[in-house]
Amino acid sequence: MSGTVLCAREKAIATVTLSNPGKLNAIDFAMWQQLARTFSDLSADDRVRCVVLRGDGGQAFAAGGDIGEFLTRRDTLDHALIYHGQAGAALQAVFDCRHPTIALIQGACIGGGLEIAAQCDLRICGESSRFGVPINRLGFSMYPAEMEGLLRLAGPATVLEILLEGRILSSSEALAKGLITRVVADAEVIDEAYASARRICAGAPLVASWHKQWVRRLQHDIPLSDQELRASFAFLETEDYREGLSAFLGKRQPNFSGR
Repeated sequence: MSGTVLCAREKAIATVTLSNPGKLNAIDFAMWQQLARTFSDLSADDRVRCVVLRGDGGQAFAAGGDIGEFLTRRDTLDHALIYHGQAGAALQAVFDCRHPTIALIQGACIGGGLEIAAQCDLRICGESSRFGVPINRLGFSMYPAEMEGLLRLAGPATVLEILLEGRILSSSEALAKGLITRVVADAEVIDEAYASARRICAGAPLVASWHKQWVRRLQHDIPLSDQELRASFAFLETEDYREGLSAFLGKRQPNFSGR
């Protein structure tokens, strides 16, 4: 039986769930395909203002790739290129989502699960969550396109430590190394993740997208052009900017439309 990727919406919040019962939500090929399609669709949906990504069942975010598939999906170079090309496309789709994304992490966040979480804007986990990529014990290396997100998130020293030692990190150590954003009590992680999503949804959605855009642009060691600097004031022409000012001056809650 293949796993699946579920998607549900409640108002402006979309929840994407990695589900592979009995395998701690290990990601199989069909799930990589579904994850790419799901995030591509959500990114194009103007009704969405935040996406929460989580694992099914509460015991794991995702415990890596489905190793059982490797005997057929990665048994030759051509098969491996197809498999990891699809995984890379799914990770890119999560990263490219124009809406803010939150990884809600419970339990194991290992291998491919950590790769997926690394593509999200925020990562909120419970205290008992565990993180790592112990593939050195399985005799294979991480595909470079999958390593890119972890490298961008935590830097070369942490990525090398994770990959060379194959050690599983506690939530507190993962927080200290920059792998996650926030640690809360296990019983509070769901509420905290959705409270974060609601705070995001209360803001202007265009502004959220622009903040994601500019944070990523500024990571490149290239000065901003005059055109880019002018573009950073695009908010001046939006209805949401006028609404935000009006609400502030009128001492009321703003009602942003995304226009």
